[in-house]
Amino acid sequence: MIDLHSHILPGLDDGSPNIAESLEMARLAVADGTTHMACTPHIVPGMYENGTENIVEAVRSLEQALRRAEIPLALYVGADIHIAPDLPDQLTHGKVPTLNSSRYFLFEPPHHVLPPRLEELALRLVKAGFVPILTHPERLTWGKANYEVVERLNRLGCLIQLTADSIIGAFGRTALYYSEKLMDEGRVDIIASDTHGASRRRPGLSQAYDAVAKRCGEDQAYNMVVRRPSDILANRPLEPVGKTFANKPSPDKVGRFGGFGCLLKAVSS
Repeated sequence: MIDLHSHILPGLDDGSPNIAESLEMARLAVADGTTHMACTPHIVPGMYENGTENIVEAVRSLEQALRRAEIPLALYVGADIHIAPDLPDQLTHGKVPTLNSSRYFLFEPPHHVLPPRLEELALRLVKAGFVPILTHPERLTWGKANYEVVERLNRLGCLIQLTADSIIGAFGRTALYYSEKLMDEGRVDIIASDTHGASRRRPGLSQAYDAVAKRCGEDQAYNMVVRRPSDILANRPLEPVGKTFANKPSPDKVGRFGGFGCLLKAVSS
């Protein structure tokens, strides 16, 4: 499996504090079936002033430590990038990294406040040739009252990434509800761990994979943790699976669970 969202790099943000913790996170991820992991520390102006240069250096250092410890986990450069007005320029000039130098990047809005002109920023990013991956919308507290913003971001071209722990209920009932809603509407492109430590928010995708497979089918689960993440790292073109949601049948016509995720399994590529 491929994990596109992790805070495994030591000492760069609120994730791993040191190399020993990072190595233990890697061991846990590999034991759970993860073979590839994007290293995506926060980039938050005024708080976590990370950028492409220091992230690349940290990834190389952790790769060397993994080789010495004989832990078979392939690492990729990335970042969990907080919104900023100049983000299109920062990406264009390489100051902040996309995922493995692709067109795709993790796009993190504030958790508790819906920022003004968020959709305008997303559209600017898409027009600049980038594909934002909206991180954990099921955990954004403003999403409950502004779910239509998530829908519109999806239609604009943003991919949707759920947190694995949300899908299994570890982030509480609200995150579980919106995870299932997004899955049943056929909007979810990717599942990732968003791991922050070996004991707090541990790495691992297998439990979420099993939950998605049960709800929506093995094909969709595989797409979310292998096929689409692989396409992203290889910079292959992807359309958000939920971009054409408006043309799909209403939830009361597709079965017991809302069913769009399950309906899509029959037509997914």
